[in-house]
Amino acid sequence: MNMEAKTVAVVDYGMGNLRSVSQAVQAAAQGSGWTVVVTSRPEDVRAAQRIVLPGQGAMPDCMRELRDSGLQESVLEAAAQKPMFGVCVGMQMLLDHSAEGDTPGLSLIPGEVRKFDLAGRTQPDGSRFKVPQMGWNQVRQVAHGAAGVHPVWAGVPDGSYFYFVHSFYARPQNPAHCAGEADYGGVFAAAIARDNIFATQFHPEKSAEHGLALYRNFLHWNP
Repeated sequence: MNMEAKTVAVVDYGMGNLRSVSQAVQAAAQGSGWTVVVTSRPEDVRAAQRIVLPGQGAMPDCMRELRDSGLQESVLEAAAQKPMFGVCVGMQMLLDHSAEGDTPGLSLIPGEVRKFDLAGRTQPDGSRFKVPQMGWNQVRQVAHGAAGVHPVWAGVPDGSYFYFVHSFYARPQNPAHCAGEADYGGVFAAAIARDNIFATQFHPEKSAEHGLALYRNFLHWNP
C-alpha cells in the first residue's frame, strides 16, 4: 500500500460498523487529499497518519478480537502519537475497565464504563427509560482545557443532536477528559478526549451533517 499520501486507517478487527464509518470518513475527506483505508494489517495502522477505532457489540468481544487480530499493539502505538478517533465501543475501550463482562480496557484515558441503571424510572413525558438508549439525543459541548471546547467541535452548534445506541456509558476519572455530555436518566460523557485522542459514544456516521463535520474536523485537527 502506498502510504506516501495522507492516510486515515479505519481499524478492522472484526467488530465495527466499518462500511458506514469508512463511507462517512471518505465523504468528510473529499477534496482534502486524505485517503481512507479500512485495514486489518498492523503495518497499515503504523504507516497511517490518523486512526479511526470503531466498535460495536459487546465490550468483551471487542477487546478479545482486537487482541487476537494482532492489532492491539499497533493501536496502542498509534494512540501514543497520532490523532485517533474512537467510536461507540471504540470509545469505551479507551478507558481502564468496563462493567460489561468485567473487561479491562486499553487504559488510554483513566476511567470506567458503567451500565445504565434506569429500571422503573420514567422520562419527563411519562414513558419508561429503555436500555439500550437508542436514538437521537442532545450533546452539550464541555470546555476542554483553557482553550474552551474541543477543536473537533468546530462549527457544530452546541446542543446538536447525535445518534446513540448503547447500554453502557463512560465515566472518565478526570472531568477534564470529558469533551461532551448528554442526559439519559442522568448526565453521562458523550465524548471524551485527551491529548491526541478524541472519541464519541454516539455514532457520527449515523448523525447526518453534524456527524460528518466531526470527521472533517478530525482530519484537520492538529493536536
